[in-house]
Amino acid sequence: MDAGALVPDEVVVGMVKARLAQPDAAARGWLLDGYPRSGSQAEAIEREGIRPDVFLLLEVPDELLVERVVGRRMDPQTGAIYHLKHNPPPAEAAGRLVQRSDDTEEKAVARLATHHRNVDAVMGYYADKCVAIKGDRAMAEVFGSVERALDDAIASAPLEQFCEGNPSEPECRVYDD
Repeated sequence: MDAGALVPDEVVVGMVKARLAQPDAAARGWLLDGYPRSGSQAEAIEREGIRPDVFLLLEVPDELLVERVVGRRMDPQTGAIYHLKHNPPPAEAAGRLVQRSDDTEEKAVARLATHHRNVDAVMGYYADKCVAIKGDRAMAEVFGSVERALDDAIASAPLEQFCEGNPSEPECRVYDD
């Protein structure tokens, strides 16, 4: 991770498979952030029967991504995440903030290079599920676009599929008269 390289596929696929098998993921659904990151990872989870209802591709210029990564800091006392420019910490937390070891410009650029080498292969698996979202807008606008894409994916899924994991939802109740 510190070198900007990917964790081996078999490690990550096993972790993803185990987590998605948990009851809450089966009942409520799941969201994988930044995964799969390679064609081989996409192929591996497809073999395991793991396929998303929607694939969100956040489009952000590289320069902005590097700026976001390099300015990110964490408060080890509270776990809160800040950004030195976009979400500055309160004065009382500023002195104790830490930077992740892989949040340097050099490592962010290496991660982006890995992303650019792999994104087309990943998209080959999910082109029919992809919703591209401009990620260089205000956070509320990006969140609104993500929310709409997820709502649209849920609305397009058959009701029966939804109700299998959510039988207590109002739209899934069967009334006996």
